[in-house]
Amino acid sequence: MKITVLSSKAIKPSYGGSGGAPFAATDSIPLTVFDKLTAGLARALAEYREWAGHLGFDAAGRRAILLTDAGARFVEATADVSLDAVMPIEPTPAVLNLHPNAGGGADNELLLVQVTQFACGAIAVGQTMHHAVADGRRRTPSSPASHHLSRSSTAASFIKPPRGEKNNKPGRRRAAGEEIVVKRVRFSREFVAELRSRASSPPAAVARPYSAFQCVAAHLWRSVTKARRPDARAVTTLSVAVDGRVRMRRPSLPEGYTGNAVLWARPAAAAAGELVSRPLAFAVELVSRAAARVDEGYFRSFVDFASSGAVEEEGLVPAADAAETVYCLDVEVDSLLHAPFYDMDFGGGPPFFFMPSYLPVEGSVFVVRSFAGDRSVDAYVPLFGRDVDAFHKCCYSLEMADARL
Repeated sequence: MKITVLSSKAIKPSYGGSGGAPFAATDSIPLTVFDKLTAGLARALAEYREWAGHLGFDAAGRRAILLTDAGARFVEATADVSLDAVMPIEPTPAVLNLHPNAGGGADNELLLVQVTQFACGAIAVGQTMHHAVADGRRRTPSSPASHHLSRSSTAASFIKPPRGEKNNKPGRRRAAGEEIVVKRVRFSREFVAELRSRASSPPAAVARPYSAFQCVAAHLWRSVTKARRPDARAVTTLSVAVDGRVRMRRPSLPEGYTGNAVLWARPAAAAAGELVSRPLAFAVELVSRAAARVDEGYFRSFVDFASSGAVEEEGLVPAADAAETVYCLDVEVDSLLHAPFYDMDFGGGPPFFFMPSYLPVEGSVFVVRSFAGDRSVDAYVPLFGRDVDAFHKCCYSLEMADARL
């Protein structure tokens, strides 16, 4: 699949005709899908101005998003094959050609969008966005909002809480010769139901059924650990992302809030041998307890601390290191199950496929709704190439996942 970039330009906010002469473009009909999406993005940026700004420092010397209206990057591209020829798109380095590279400069755009038209006429919309602006769990100007705002002037007002914390247990850099492969696995609705049934069955005593995500995360933790073949006494941890939108109620976050509201649950930990030899319910309960600790009070405390000035006074900096690409023996699972990707409409109906980008960080897992539309779940699991076959066997066999190391 060869991707050819046709153009790359900054799209600045379009504030319509209020307070000035009407734009000539409002009297014409866009000729291509690129024109329509460009116009929609410009209108959306007028409502979501943070995406058209850049990171810097405010008058008080605090790190901030400066509302400069500098614009978001919009890239037009074509592919030399039909979409059918590459579907389903596999999580390989080729995926990186479907969204723009953000680079590393301080003045880079916070939002970059690429629209790639395939030979059959189908389009792929890829986006790269800065995590300091949003956590990606709700709409951004390049997703449903760009089409919606071309028809409606209504937009939610919102605040920006601090960026979510990360597990402070360090990972490591990939060693020379270590190959990392991103494996996509699909769990059917029936398989997920079986996980939930096993997790909640006696002797497990639970007040309420575990969530599908908790059960899938625990199963993936056990399967990845089994595939890695560690010493049975080695300690492995699991971190799961917790969305504050469903935790904070007094007051709740505004409807449609798109900023950062995710914290990582403190790691659930277990000896590798105990994790895989004990029933699934053992791992699920560890996940449930870790997530339960990140309650509304925890979120409020975090926001209060981040707003107190202590971060600046103590010179605290984010602990995450982009160069760390190996979490072994640990696992992180991030859920995008409730993100509204399949509610988008760019004018031709909802998308029929969504996937995260290629991110070869060993042990950093994304869980999303399957594009099959049958309530199945897809997991994108980066592993060392030597562990992929063992993982594939474990994740589809509960009996094999239960086997001792």
